[in-house]
Amino acid sequence: MKRKANRQLSSLQGMLEKQYFGKKLAILISMMISIITVLLYLPVFRWISVVNTESLYETLKVKEKAIALLETNYSLFNILSFVQHTRAGSIGLYSMILLFLIIAALYFNLVFLLRIIKKKNIKGNLSIYSAAHPAMIFSVILCIATIIYIDFANSKFGMTGFVLSPAVYLILIISIIAFIFIKLVESKERLLYREHGFLYELKKNWILFLMLVPTFLYLIINNYLPMVGVYYAFTSFNFKDGLWASPFVGFKNFEHLLKADLFKLTKNTILYNLAFIGIGNILQIAFAIFVSRVGIKWFKRTSQTLMFMPYFVSFVILKVLVYNLFEYQSGMINTAMVSLGLDRIDFYNEPSYWPYLITVFYLWKNIGYGIVVYLATIMGISDEYYDAAKVDGASILQQIRYITLPLIKPTFIILFLYALGSIMKGQFELFYQLVGTNGVLYNATDIFDTFVYRITTTQPLSIGMGTAAGLYQAVFGFIVILVTNFFVKRKNPDYALF
Repeated sequence: MKRKANRQLSSLQGMLEKQYFGKKLAILISMMISIITVLLYLPVFRWISVVNTESLYETLKVKEKAIALLETNYSLFNILSFVQHTRAGSIGLYSMILLFLIIAALYFNLVFLLRIIKKKNIKGNLSIYSAAHPAMIFSVILCIATIIYIDFANSKFGMTGFVLSPAVYLILIISIIAFIFIKLVESKERLLYREHGFLYELKKNWILFLMLVPTFLYLIINNYLPMVGVYYAFTSFNFKDGLWASPFVGFKNFEHLLKADLFKLTKNTILYNLAFIGIGNILQIAFAIFVSRVGIKWFKRTSQTLMFMPYFVSFVILKVLVYNLFEYQSGMINTAMVSLGLDRIDFYNEPSYWPYLITVFYLWKNIGYGIVVYLATIMGISDEYYDAAKVDGASILQQIRYITLPLIKPTFIILFLYALGSIMKGQFELFYQLVGTNGVLYNATDIFDTFVYRITTTQPLSIGMGTAAGLYQAVFGFIVILVTNFFVKRKNPDYALF
């Protein structure tokens, strides 16, 4: 029986490996399945039907105005509209997860189809197979999640309110078939090009994978599970219903954020961070070069220590120092100006000074810490380069220009890309301690972090708006780093993050 099964499997494998129109039969079948699934993903195909509407709306206590906006058939793209109009927050998070899953499944299926069309003859069809795996896996996950969603929603309603379309079961079955076909023809090709799959690598290097488990758990617990809280941004949160049952309000929190002068907050946050990143990196590189060029050891160590010390100064202490410098009546600067016969400057009522003051104090506090990486890179440059340059008659400036700067360029680009990822994340402690709740200075100093802190502490029920602002920051930073990395990769792939 076992031999017969093996012969049948080999026969099926051989049939799938036959070439038609320049491609293997398994790839053509998978391509057709992917096209079908992509078409069925489109919003015109409704996956969920609402039944027992009168009883359902009565159970959910839906208002008559909202009933007029409801439909009887929904796709996964607009199921959140049902949640919003019925305010059924208990199924809101799950509905949003389905929306993310269908977007991901649609994306991976389109990538798979494009990979087939633009096939590159590198290691046969392995690139196509690698694109097929996530496409089929996400299709299967999406269908299973949707089936469970129907049971979950109906249990929450206490009745049959949702019915699933047969198209979901069709996608589930054909996606599993496509995945099996791909795996059957992939195995031989992997052996041919000596490319091993994940299971082989896991078996061979299981100790290394075991060492990754603590890191994996840490990232899941501390980085990915908290992302569930993003759902706050789409709810009118109240402590009575909690996160899972608070009314779903769609993009209303983002509308409030837009009315709260989103442009000003975005402009301030970006301009401050560009100043911090640009001026900060230039000064860090300059000081790192200066320190590396100092020949006297005790002076080099003393300089490094003095530059590094401000980093350990508490922001509370910094606030005290700044206040004693710029206070109107008894501040050091105003006292000195009066003694020189000049008029006092009311720094705390004049916004125009603070962009420069905040930038100066940020640089003073962080330059010492920032030069560590650049100094380590410079110290790692072989002395042979400089010795050869000296023999050729290069001056110190020429050595810096043609040796030091080109060799620390990769470090600068990587640090720059990392910094751009948090371009919408301001230095909250710095701004809050220096400016505090001085509303006169908000126009020039208010950034997203201080704004979020202020609305979530002064208006506790505005948690949704604060989360919406945080989500906007994260998405904005993500897009910035993707775009920047794309251009860096086109210019020089070795300097790109990914």
